[in-house]
Amino acid sequence: MSQTNLYNVCCRYHGKTVRITCRDGRVHTGTITRTNRDMVWIQPTGNLGGYGYGFGGYGGNGRFGYGIALGAIAGIVLATAFFW
Repeated sequence: MSQTNLYNVCCRYHGKTVRITCRDGRVHTGTITRTNRDMVWIQPTGNLGGYGYGFGGYGGNGRFGYGIALGAIAGIVLATAFFW
């Protein structure tokens, strides 16, 4: 998936809980809080997975969670497809 397509998907899923799979195999689960052309920020959600960095984590003040480079993303899906 191209970076432009990923950006559009992230914009469409803003505020929703997603599961992001990176090219290195890591899986992040959380709510998309911010997106720009290079990064997507997710706020980890409870026990749904991810690395549990918490609400301070890599986001500095914690408002946006932590960032993932769009170029590192292999796939993104709505997490509700896995947890119903």
